[in-house]
Amino acid sequence: MIRLQRVPAPRKTEVLLDRWTARVQAAGASSEAARAEWKKAKAPRRHVKALLDLMAHGAMRCMFCDDSLGTDIDHFQPLDCAPLRAFVWVNHVLACGWCNSGNKQGRYPLAADGTCLLIDPTAEEPADHLTLRLTSCLYEGRTDKGRKSIEVFGLNRSDLVEGRVRAFANACVWLEGWHKRHVDGDPSADNKARALLDSPFVDVVYAMTRLDPDIADVVIEQRTLPALAHWRSVYGTALAL
Repeated sequence: MIRLQRVPAPRKTEVLLDRWTARVQAAGASSEAARAEWKKAKAPRRHVKALLDLMAHGAMRCMFCDDSLGTDIDHFQPLDCAPLRAFVWVNHVLACGWCNSGNKQGRYPLAADGTCLLIDPTAEEPADHLTLRLTSCLYEGRTDKGRKSIEVFGLNRSDLVEGRVRAFANACVWLEGWHKRHVDGDPSADNKARALLDSPFVDVVYAMTRLDPDIADVVIEQRTLPALAHWRSVYGTALAL
């Protein structure tokens, strides 16, 4: 999971979403009313999906697991909890079917003080709550929110772990290729960097850039270390091009 910047909704979209919120309110403001209105709301769903696609990393990837399956509009705070947030732009996240329906299924765990225990990658830095161990490609929770997010979103399910293992191996090769081109002044270096940042499981690349140098010496092959150091000097850990 990586940090994503939420784009502002255009005024036209805000007006449209507010109009449909009023419809939910008029219908009784229940979860049933919210679901019924959401099902009918073709234009609002189209507006929301277009904005989420703009925000999504790579090929509209799931904002939770970073796989290439971001097909669903997820209500981060479920309609059972907050029916009047059905059409609130900041309550929408792009998710794959598994993260949205397969495991989350309307779950919205709360801490004792009432704060949500799920990471919203459009509103906070996931790395504050999660650590990706590159030796195993498993996520570990740094906080209660991180641990609960791993559970609810299934971030350590086998297909994701296998994908991260492959992504780690590929990232090392791509970094070495980018490094050589960048040092040689080859203009294609930026294209190679963008391809890496648009690849599935880019959370692996983020984890690599955050490694303590002493740990990197153990986890990363020696021939890749100069490329990683150079990458950090050019792009830092934000990975913004």
